[in-house]
Amino acid sequence: MEEYSIVIIGGGPAGLAAAAAAKESGEDRILILERDTRLGGILNQCIHNGFGLHTFNEELTGPEYAARFIQKIEELGITYKLNTMVMDISSDRVVTAMNREDGMFQVRAAAVVLAMGCRERPRGALNIPGYRPAGIYTAGTAQRLVNIDGYLPGKEVVILGSGDIGLIMARRMTLEGAKVKVVAELMPYSGGLKRNIVQCLNDFDIPLRLSHTVVDIQGKDRVEGVTIAEVDGSGRPIPGTEEQYSCDTLLLSCGLIPENELSMGIGVELHGATRGPVVNESLETNIPGVFACGNVLHVHDLVDFVSEEAGAAGRNAAAYVRMTEAEKNAAEKEISVQTENGVRYTVPAVVRPARVNGELKIRFRVGAVYKNRYITVYLDDERIIHKKKQVVVPGEMEQVILKPEMLAKHPDLQSIRVTLEEE
Repeated sequence: MEEYSIVIIGGGPAGLAAAAAAKESGEDRILILERDTRLGGILNQCIHNGFGLHTFNEELTGPEYAARFIQKIEELGITYKLNTMVMDISSDRVVTAMNREDGMFQVRAAAVVLAMGCRERPRGALNIPGYRPAGIYTAGTAQRLVNIDGYLPGKEVVILGSGDIGLIMARRMTLEGAKVKVVAELMPYSGGLKRNIVQCLNDFDIPLRLSHTVVDIQGKDRVEGVTIAEVDGSGRPIPGTEEQYSCDTLLLSCGLIPENELSMGIGVELHGATRGPVVNESLETNIPGVFACGNVLHVHDLVDFVSEEAGAAGRNAAAYVRMTEAEKNAAEKEISVQTENGVRYTVPAVVRPARVNGELKIRFRVGAVYKNRYITVYLDDERIIHKKKQVVVPGEMEQVILKPEMLAKHPDLQSIRVTLEEE
């Protein structure tokens, strides 16, 4: 059985950034396992621009952004296997995988980085009434058909859900000659970035109907039309508000689900809000030596943040490999990060103050739209961060940074609280 210092599951933006950071931290025996035919993950089909502004200080397309990291992987001489499906990870970090060249094989890792990304929520999870005709796609599937395979899924389109992929596909389908009739969103706010609402909908006069959902799909062989209706505060359709749209295609952009089947198999604890692993300040899960980053951990709004987070995971995995057994097993006080007043979750969810090395970046999302609120952090009863934001929305990640001197003032720290306050 071959042994590696670090095995990374997934060769998308998170896996590539984690591998590069681990290599630059001094680890040589690194292996990336990727199930697709090429590295880069979802970026390969994201041909629109807007990537790289934070990482490279320039605006790139998805394939261009991926190419930068793929080139770095090649230059650093990091080993990777494509067309390789990981089947299992054991508690002692033996990874079982298979491909055509090697068959079923196993490798042992001193540390594992989970970077499997996420998948789209399918129609079956949405309970939309109607038949199951042709012409219903997730937005990501439609994006692949258009951008990689060269097929136009339809000519008259209704989109359910205003996540970033749905907004981008509204523009993409329009540019390819289709007519996007409406984007319906169940929530009273969009789940996408503000810039995508402006650039993808407003600039093309595509209507966005908030607090609306699809209540019926017409057509047996092919979609012929959909009915949308307004919903009340509980998400139930309001009788008498139905609107009919003739169309041949329905795109679903109704959320992303972290790919954590492997994580659950090894016993990783998942967070109820994110459906991703619960991690500490090192992005380490409850399984020692198993780290998580990117969209498998929590769904990000910008790939630049994925790369930054994954880089930290790679460096932390490399540091773990170099630890002595005594250091790995040292008992450290753990503090769960508490969330209040609309803050849904934080990453990390657990902090070991003694293990914090340098600044600690805490990312989080809120559960609704809030205006004129203060993002506030308490260490025990001391308010250490209190910054005002005019608008805080679920579609955009927020972050706070705990500096070493803040933590140094609380040697007996008992609680960390992230909350929203009105004043």
